[in-house]
Amino acid sequence: MTQFYLIRHGEPDWEINELYQLKGHGRDLVPLTDTGVRQVYEAAKDERLQAAEIIVSSPYTRALQTAAILSKELGLDIRIEFDLREWQPDLTFQYGSLERLTELGNDYDANHGVYPPGETKPWESKEMLSSRVEKVIDQYLGFQKVIITGHGMAIRTLIGEAAETPHASISEYTKTGSPLKSKLFSTVHH
Repeated sequence: MTQFYLIRHGEPDWEINELYQLKGHGRDLVPLTDTGVRQVYEAAKDERLQAAEIIVSSPYTRALQTAAILSKELGLDIRIEFDLREWQPDLTFQYGSLERLTELGNDYDANHGVYPPGETKPWESKEMLSSRVEKVIDQYLGFQKVIITGHGMAIRTLIGEAAETPHASISEYTKTGSPLKSKLFSTVHH
């Protein structure tokens, strides 16, 4: 059995997106605000994290910065997993405004993350998101305690929560099973 500590990134500096008019994945390059940094330092003090063996992170800047702070505070290595990235609101990566992101998110919520029969939406479905995150989780079943730094929608989809996940909050997720055979486990020191 593996205990996962799913930590949403600290508060990001979304204003950079509008300032530079970033589009698609460019919108995921923003760092944490000073408040976001403080949130993560506070989360690092949580007793549950002290026995963790590794940190696994989304590749997005806000999650990586969160993982870096935790790594420094807890003395743990970081593994970056591309498939821990946030929910894809636009699979064409063309959205370029907060208004469009909100519109896509509202459509996702209105459809409960499921494409209506006979329709394809521009956003990643709940099933697609859950499947890619679960595949990453399964790679770390050889550990007892794992920290994952990631994103609200991905965390909510995994744990079945409907409410917004606060920045730098910790959600627990337990999973049993056999680890996938991977070179990853031979390179990690316990």
